[in-house]
Amino acid sequence: MPLWEDTIQGGASWSLLLRRGNLLRLEDTEGGANVATLLYNRDCPVERYNMPDTLKAQHVAHLTSGLVLYSDMGRVLASITDDSCGWHDPLGGFNDRAAVAAKYGEATYQEHRNAWYRNTRDNFLAEVAKYGLGSRDLGPTVNFFSKVAVLEDGAMEFIPGNSQAGDFVELRAEMDLLVILDTGQHPLDPNPVYAPKPVSFSVSKAAPVAPDDPCRLSRPENVRGFINTERYYL
Repeated sequence: MPLWEDTIQGGASWSLLLRRGNLLRLEDTEGGANVATLLYNRDCPVERYNMPDTLKAQHVAHLTSGLVLYSDMGRVLASITDDSCGWHDPLGGFNDRAAVAAKYGEATYQEHRNAWYRNTRDNFLAEVAKYGLGSRDLGPTVNFFSKVAVLEDGAMEFIPGNSQAGDFVELRAEMDLLVILDTGQHPLDPNPVYAPKPVSFSVSKAAPVAPDDPCRLSRPENVRGFINTERYYL
């Protein structure tokens, strides 16, 4: 049973405090969505999601169920407990004002009101400012619902159609988290039209983490990461 739920419109941002033991479910309502996500330790936001450690500790280049998101202190911020999509991009980053203007043109709020063209970087800055954070606190994102393949020559290729309407991903908070979400288009999305998609979300209570939890046991390093996290809360 959800504790609360809402919808983030396309091109918009949202932030929430997600308590340890709660579950955040993101759902692509129309298909083709992208959710750029930043995670911080709620009580000490200098500790935040670390993309290199997350990938190298689990020997992966994309994220899906059974994997976890590491902080830069070797602790597990969140676990991906369920996922109908199968591939989420940790490599592509997020767009900014110049990139959006170069790709889609400009549409200001003064002229277009709620149809104006927004960008993820400015949206992120507006959200993190609510918690006393700024530009130096922005870092790599997880881009949920987007797929980026790394080719043999090192080039990154965006794969359209990765997420269909109704696809979802669930994150279990292993620490008390500050979560920043933005639904702007992926910077590598080849669509020449500004058309960010909405995403619905809900927060509910997760079942306790069992000793044989799939995320805990999926990689040897994850066992150590969970132990580090549990000791933090002793």
